[in-house]
Amino acid sequence: MQLSQFKALSFDCYGTLIDWETGISEALRPLAERSGKSPEQLIEAFGPIEHDLEEMHPGMRYSELLEKVHERLCDDLGVERDEREAARFGESVGDWPPFPDSAEALSYLKGYFRLIILSNVDRRSFAGSNRRLGVEFDFIFTAEEIGSYKPSLRNFEYLLERLGEAGIGKGDLLHVAQSLFHDHVPANRLGIASAWIDRRHDKPGSGATVLPDPLPHYDFRFTSLGELAAAHRAEQG
Repeated sequence: MQLSQFKALSFDCYGTLIDWETGISEALRPLAERSGKSPEQLIEAFGPIEHDLEEMHPGMRYSELLEKVHERLCDDLGVERDEREAARFGESVGDWPPFPDSAEALSYLKGYFRLIILSNVDRRSFAGSNRRLGVEFDFIFTAEEIGSYKPSLRNFEYLLERLGEAGIGKGDLLHVAQSLFHDHVPANRLGIASAWIDRRHDKPGSGATVLPDPLPHYDFRFTSLGELAAAHRAEQG
């Protein structure tokens, strides 16, 4: 299997293109100071709470869901809830920084593939991130219009249906993502080829994502999007 056999790349955004752990840590700094917990401890607590609330509220806009995550974190940490702090956390997504290699790699890949976003956020939040990534995506599919959050198969079925209408078949598509839990597990179940961007290769644990058991299959593994772009360049000779 080669990267150049595909016609389209669908991307998870947060954790893959945008450094969401740095963004989350910075946005939760006031809570870390109030609770006495480290950013790493809050990141580890974030993942399971986020997933639980996404299952409970599949139709809720992501910015609003983050407010509920903040409330749950406060409760679990035994500190007083702060509505303004929660609202600022919910609105922080567009300020989260891209990984240093993302914009350049996307610019290169745009010359060879149709680029698609399949994200668990809402349109308004993603708009801020899109400006930071500096590329025009061919399609943007978010949980807001789909009505569910990954790892629901519904999100990937929606992706395949919309791309099929545009003449892009499942065999033409490579899904590119960091989260094994949110992305590679459902991609496996639907027979979508995938590339793991292992952004946490030099860090212990699973960070802000839940680690699936058993681990899913992936067709490619890279430690950055820049590495994927370099592999494609090498295929081009």
